[in-house]
Amino acid sequence: MNQWYCSVCHEMSDYEDKPVICEICDADHRMIFNIKEVPQSLEQVRDLARKKLKGICAGYPSCDGSFDKICQREAYGKPIGLGGIGLGRSFRGNSEALEKIQLNMSVLGDHFEPDTTCSFLDVDLEFPVLASSTAGAQKYNDAMDETQFCTSVLRGSKEAGTIGLRGDTWFYTLDDNPSLNAMKACEGYGIPIFKPRSQDVLKKLIENAEDCGCKAFGIDLDGCGSSIMALHGQPVFKKSVKDIEELVNFTNLPFIAKGIMLPDEALMCADAGASVVAVSNHGGRVLDSTPGVATMLPLIREKVGDLVTITADGGVRTGYDVLKMLALGADAVLLGRDIIRAAVGAGTLGVKMHFEHIKKTLKKAMFMTGMKNIKMIDSKILFDYNQNKEEQWEKY
Repeated sequence: MNQWYCSVCHEMSDYEDKPVICEICDADHRMIFNIKEVPQSLEQVRDLARKKLKGICAGYPSCDGSFDKICQREAYGKPIGLGGIGLGRSFRGNSEALEKIQLNMSVLGDHFEPDTTCSFLDVDLEFPVLASSTAGAQKYNDAMDETQFCTSVLRGSKEAGTIGLRGDTWFYTLDDNPSLNAMKACEGYGIPIFKPRSQDVLKKLIENAEDCGCKAFGIDLDGCGSSIMALHGQPVFKKSVKDIEELVNFTNLPFIAKGIMLPDEALMCADAGASVVAVSNHGGRVLDSTPGVATMLPLIREKVGDLVTITADGGVRTGYDVLKMLALGADAVLLGRDIIRAAVGAGTLGVKMHFEHIKKTLKKAMFMTGMKNIKMIDSKILFDYNQNKEEQWEKY
C-alpha cells in the first residue's frame, strides 16, 4: 500500500496505485504525489513546473523576457504564452526598471525583527504581497485543471498569510467561471478581476462575486488590448470614467482599477470611486515599448496622494523587488508569473512555499535597510543617481 498526497487540499490517502482524482477536492492525478516525492524546496517545485510547461516556460532563475528566454525566443507568430507582446520590450522594461533601483544599506542601530503585517481593503495580511490576477494555466500544455489552478492560488495565498486575486480569460463564462468556482470553494476568500467585458455581463459577474462572498472585485482595464480575447471572439472594451462610476455604484464591493500606467488616469479612477489603483502594464502582454511599472509608480503615487490604495506588479521576482516597489509608493505588490509556476509545479503547496520565500527575503531586505515595519518604508532607502551628492545625503 502506498500513501498519496494531494497538493491542492493536502489530503492524504492510502492506495496501491495512484488515485485518478482526489476524493476531497476533485484535483486530478496531475496534482497528486506519492508521499516520498512531495517537493521539499522551491527548486523542486520549479523543476516540476519546467516539465509541465515545456516549450512555454523553462523556469529560468531570471524571468526577464530576454531574447534568450524560451517565452520570447519562440513567440514570433505564435500565441505569446507567458512571454511579452511584440519584441518583449515592455516585459524586459519592467525588470530593467527595477534592476536600476538600488537600496541603501543601514547596519547601525538597535537589533529588531521586521514587522511585515499590514491591511489590504480591511483584510489583515502577514505581508503586503498578493497573487496577481493570472488565468489560463489549463491552456499551457494542459498543465493543470483551471479551477484547481485558481483554487491552488487562493488556498496557497491564504495559508501563507495573504490573499489572492484571480483573473479572467477567453474560456471563462457566466455559467462556468473557474475563478468564481474557486472563490466558492474558498468561502469567498479572494478577489476576482474581470476582463473589461460589456457592462451588462460585468454586472452579472459582480452579482456572482457578491454571492460567493468575495472581498472586492476589479476590472482588468488594460485587458481591452488582450490578444487572446480578440483571437477567440470575446468582446472587450475600453472603459470610460462613466462606465467605472456605473460599476462602482452598482455594488458595495470595493472596486480595483487594474492596468493603470498614467498619473492622470489614476486620479480619474480615484475620483470615479475606485478603492484601489493597480499600476500595471499587464506584465508587458498588451502593448510593446511601455515604461517599466517601477518608472511610473512614483509619478502615480505623487499624483493621487493618499486618495486610494496603490498596488504594483511587473518584474517583481524577489523580496528585494517587493521592498523597492513599496519604497516607490505601492501599498501592496502583486506576483504573477512566479505564482503560475508555483501552482503548476505543486498546487497549493507550491504557492504557499513561494510566498513564504518572498516573505522571508522581504524581512531580510527590511532588516538590512533599517525598516522596522511596513509603514516606515519610503524612498529614503533608495539611492538616486539623478541627485547630486548634497541632495542625496539631505535625506539623512
